[in-house]
Amino acid sequence: MKKEKLKASIEVDDGTLDNWTQLLVKDKDDRDLFLIEKNEVIEGELGQEEIEEFKEEIVECKPTSAVKWLLGYFDKVKVIYAFQILNSVDNDESWNIVGVLKSKIWSETEGILQADNEGFSNEQGYHILWQFSDNASGPWYMAVKDSSDNFVNFKMDLGDKKQRQEFFDGRVPKGAELV
Repeated sequence: MKKEKLKASIEVDDGTLDNWTQLLVKDKDDRDLFLIEKNEVIEGELGQEEIEEFKEEIVECKPTSAVKWLLGYFDKVKVIYAFQILNSVDNDESWNIVGVLKSKIWSETEGILQADNEGFSNEQGYHILWQFSDNASGPWYMAVKDSSDNFVNFKMDLGDKKQRQEFFDGRVPKGAELV
């Protein structure tokens, strides 16, 4: 965070510095910003329960190619890092702190991202599964599988109903910008 000139502190809330299960991130004014939980995916533990919940949640989601890919991917997940954003994340600086730590963990673990009421990304960070509300709008970086089973990355307008339907169908939407 020093590189980005963000002022925040990180405290081990559960565990030790070398073996933590929960971190608390505070801003320069000592306000609690967010918690980061580390849950190993082990039979009978919270991490495994979360994976099972994800599997149940996505079955009816679109596109089906993303559901299929995620179901296979979930079986390889070893650890889940969950961010619990607190009410004091209320300005650009605090959101930047969230983003920097999320990016740091993601780059070191080489995983995927999941956001409640948004969906899942692939390993490159492109959004592949729709869990947005019907009112979602604005530009968003997405990906779908092509006929060779590779992801094709693009930027689309979430509010464009035609683009949305083409994404649901597993196609790059007309008018979307390839990236």
